[in-house]
Amino acid sequence: MNTTTLAPDRAATPATIGLGRWLSAALRTAPDLPILVPGILKLALTRPHHTGSIGLTFERRTARQPQAAALRFEDRSWTYAELNAWANRVAHRLKEAGVKPGDAVGLLMENRAELLAYTLGIVKLGAITTLLNHNLRGESLAHSLRITGPRIVIAGVECEAAVRSLDEGHSPGYTPTWWWDGDGPVPEGGLDMRALLHGAPEANLPETGQILLKQPCFHIFTSGTTGMPKASVMSHYRWHRCMYGLGVLGLRLRADDVLYCALPLYHNNALTVSWGAAVGSGACLALARKFSASGFWTDVRRHRATAFTYIGELCRYLLNQPPKPDDAQHGVRAIIGNGLRPDIWEAFQQRFAIQHIAEFYAASECNLAFVNALNMSGSAGMCPLSFAIVGFDVGTEQPMRDPGDGLMRKVDKGGVGLLITEITDRAPLDGYTDAKATEAKVFRNVFKAGDAWFNTGDLVRDQGFGHIQFIDRVGDTFRWKGENVATTEVEAALCQQAGIQEAVVYGVQVPGADGRAGMAAIQLAEGVNTIDGPALMTGLREALPRYAIPLFLRLRDAHEVTATFKHRKVELKREGFDPAQVSEALWVLTPEGYTPLTPSHLQAIRAGQFRFE
Repeated sequence: MNTTTLAPDRAATPATIGLGRWLSAALRTAPDLPILVPGILKLALTRPHHTGSIGLTFERRTARQPQAAALRFEDRSWTYAELNAWANRVAHRLKEAGVKPGDAVGLLMENRAELLAYTLGIVKLGAITTLLNHNLRGESLAHSLRITGPRIVIAGVECEAAVRSLDEGHSPGYTPTWWWDGDGPVPEGGLDMRALLHGAPEANLPETGQILLKQPCFHIFTSGTTGMPKASVMSHYRWHRCMYGLGVLGLRLRADDVLYCALPLYHNNALTVSWGAAVGSGACLALARKFSASGFWTDVRRHRATAFTYIGELCRYLLNQPPKPDDAQHGVRAIIGNGLRPDIWEAFQQRFAIQHIAEFYAASECNLAFVNALNMSGSAGMCPLSFAIVGFDVGTEQPMRDPGDGLMRKVDKGGVGLLITEITDRAPLDGYTDAKATEAKVFRNVFKAGDAWFNTGDLVRDQGFGHIQFIDRVGDTFRWKGENVATTEVEAALCQQAGIQEAVVYGVQVPGADGRAGMAAIQLAEGVNTIDGPALMTGLREALPRYAIPLFLRLRDAHEVTATFKHRKVELKREGFDPAQVSEALWVLTPEGYTPLTPSHLQAIRAGQFRFE
């Protein structure tokens, strides 16, 4: 059974890394050794049982450069000393309210300076900041509160509608105290956060210096694209490893840099990667309220940013904007993030003149992270700790085990398989707040009796020299005509076709056929009203093997995405190509090309008599 062959990578750069390419990249990195070496040493010497915390690291940075800019938001700026004092006022008031180390305190507000200051204040006390998604309503929000149990929730007045949705029969099972922050009136029954902070002490707290790195600092929620959100636990130790590994080694900021972040702070790419990179180097974080494709570069220039953070399709959204003469006229030299697709990597880098792209691979619940420290196109980077890429059966969605000894087997260089990461003292698994959910993500007895490995749920390619390339999510890759099809690579091929701006690919069941056939929900480019069916078929034939070409199309005005630009595929898969469930235009692939799906087509498909291309 073929478990690793996927639609071929059509990226402009090689899928694997040879010795010459690796040496060339390493030599280009040599000038950054004064930054890299201290970061490597700190990463190697830091241990979970050591004393240390985010708050202590921030205090030490403040002592070194109190008047340096630490945070910018819209038209205001705060120095390290000002932000540290603000956070201390928060911590003192929480302490007076009875919050103790290990307690959870919720934050529910949109991106703004207060959100970062309150986060820092909570963790300075040794408490856990529960970052609630301000887009959630009703049962999803109640569930998030229920599984983390924050005794106090600090909410922005802009989120009053979200809180009121809990009154519609969606009880979290307990009654938290609500502290409100914002320019509007405080809702009835709540406490005024700004009034509470008035006159509060600004001195550092003794608790901050007693926290161990292994203690939890954040609750970060999954996006909930396949069910209710789960709360992953972030420790001070893992935050610091990201600060050194992704920030110092990957992005390599200097103290005079400004890192622009337009991602929501309830996501780790903002709270851990972006903020950690800034704090680790003494740089300034420029926080945006939200992402705007049309206003992105204007905001970058306004903040005089020298770096920014991306995720998912953000770079494609920027690339889809009409070209402007000043596209390359900015101060950005480096960017960090994950999800930059190989099909647009070089086009994005050239158009916007980005020198360094620190693509990384990580997840809120994963115990390891990979970073493209050597700036190699098309790679999610490397990790010095123990990981493996093992053979995977897409049909059963399970890793393969040898029938003889029951152990897993690694794929060869260039092969695609399931990424698993070893759970060790150096790389502990913080997991979720739900112990059963954590255990469900662990494989045991993988290469030897008694070992334990985290299941990332992602398929990656072994590029060689310790590097990986992200391919697809396990649940997204599907099997058709005996071949495995990676949706990310089909999406990339579709987006290269004339008139198509964005594509979401998934597998659907066809009566009388094994596996799942490809289907694509596509958004046409501005000014394009329909597709040229024969031309699209010809273009996809040139880009993909026949088995990977989607048999069905669904034309959409816009895609539904999470706040971090992840596409929601669950409903698309469920609705399939059934006109009774889909109000949008449906097309089918015939020998002549794509054509609108008719009742006669549907009848033949259901009877198993339709002849696809």
